[in-house]
Amino acid sequence: MDADLQKNTIYNSASTLEVADDGFRKNIDDDGREKRTGTLVTASAHIITAVIGSGVLSLAWAIAQLGWVAGPAVLMAFSFITYFTSTLLADSYRSPDPVSGKRNYTYMDVVRANLGGKKVQLCGIAQYVNLVGVTIGYTITASISMVAVKKSNCFHENGHGANCNPSNYPYMIIFAVIQVILSQIQNFHKLSWLSILAAVMSFAYSSIGLGLSIAKVAERGHARTSLTGVEVGVDVTGAEKVWRTFQSIGDIAFAYAYSTVLIEIQDTLKSYPPENKVMKRASLAGVSTTTIFYVLCGCLGYAAFGNDAPGNFLTGFGFYEPFWLIDFANVCIAVHLIGAYQVFCQPIFGFVEMKCRQQWPDSKFITTEHIVNIPFYGEYYVNMFRLVWRTAYVTLTAIIAMIFPFFNSFLGLIGAGSFYPLTVYFPIEMYIARAKIPKYSFTWVWLKILSWVCLVVSLVAAIGSVQGLLMDVKKYKPFKTE
Repeated sequence: MDADLQKNTIYNSASTLEVADDGFRKNIDDDGREKRTGTLVTASAHIITAVIGSGVLSLAWAIAQLGWVAGPAVLMAFSFITYFTSTLLADSYRSPDPVSGKRNYTYMDVVRANLGGKKVQLCGIAQYVNLVGVTIGYTITASISMVAVKKSNCFHENGHGANCNPSNYPYMIIFAVIQVILSQIQNFHKLSWLSILAAVMSFAYSSIGLGLSIAKVAERGHARTSLTGVEVGVDVTGAEKVWRTFQSIGDIAFAYAYSTVLIEIQDTLKSYPPENKVMKRASLAGVSTTTIFYVLCGCLGYAAFGNDAPGNFLTGFGFYEPFWLIDFANVCIAVHLIGAYQVFCQPIFGFVEMKCRQQWPDSKFITTEHIVNIPFYGEYYVNMFRLVWRTAYVTLTAIIAMIFPFFNSFLGLIGAGSFYPLTVYFPIEMYIARAKIPKYSFTWVWLKILSWVCLVVSLVAAIGSVQGLLMDVKKYKPFKTE
């Protein structure tokens, strides 16, 4: 009996271990990491959250600088290029095979696997500088929207000519405090709910802006517009026309900036269906949806305000009434940017923390996790390095935003700086290398032409945005909103 009991006990233990092992395997992916749960819906939500952001608010102004012909044409061109290069980038997530190859977790990993050499460092500089710039830009925009709520109520109570100029700074601090809390969420894939909420908010305020533009056109008729936008000698000088045209291209480029986080978004997807196929569909859905909104918001905003379109059509007070609807739209902007900030800062957090763990693997400050019981939540793991570093990062972006609180110029500069290297150059070069496109073949030539044209466009946009930023610095009065 003892032998039988021992035999049964061993058998049962082995079965238990086998079941436990099977359960463990069901919770991990082929790379040993926690099983990814992302779907087409969550990926599309991440993309819409990343794309439809503060960029939509400046499109009426951008169309006003370019006019009825060039404005929509530039929008559509950026839309097509962004979608095309995103499909090339989606195939690079796994290498060498896009379906069964080894996973690349970040944009830099993708470049390292496909190009290698110094291009990896160049990619890292371009990507992380852009991500930092976007988080600063979102801090500026969110604070402007928060201030707009207070200004809207002030104008409603005291009249449209009242002196309503509250400071942006307290609202930047509020935004930063919220981000410090959200930044302690450890894993990017656990932010799907936040991105879905942010995507809903983006649709809400874009729709409100669209509706208000339609109402303004219906009430007052078509504002003064032209095929070429603002008129030299009437609205601006010749030099201003050139600089504003360049800057508007940068604003439109910023409106399509999401390639920097595409790989991180793709890394949240389930293994089946293949991630590259799902990501291409998500990119098509996200870019198509946002382009429709962009064209409608930009063109109808231009029709409503004409050549006098404000830099931010929901906070520049082209609309005053109904004040409660303006308030709601700006609250939606702030909520959306709270989520969008996290989409863009999580890759920075992950990169720095990974490098620090590799550099100092024996440091308890960096590696030790402390368990804290939080009421109504349960156990939460606190890492002191993560707490200090992420808090310091959010604080730094808020301070920079306070120093340079300029909406249009800052967004244009970020868009110009990120569009060529991250949206165009690296995806094209990686495709050429991966597909072994022969040099000077037809495909190689037209891809190179596309790359060089986009480089020229980005340089022009950067020059215009820097000039605009310098002008803003000269005119800037502390404690006043723009």
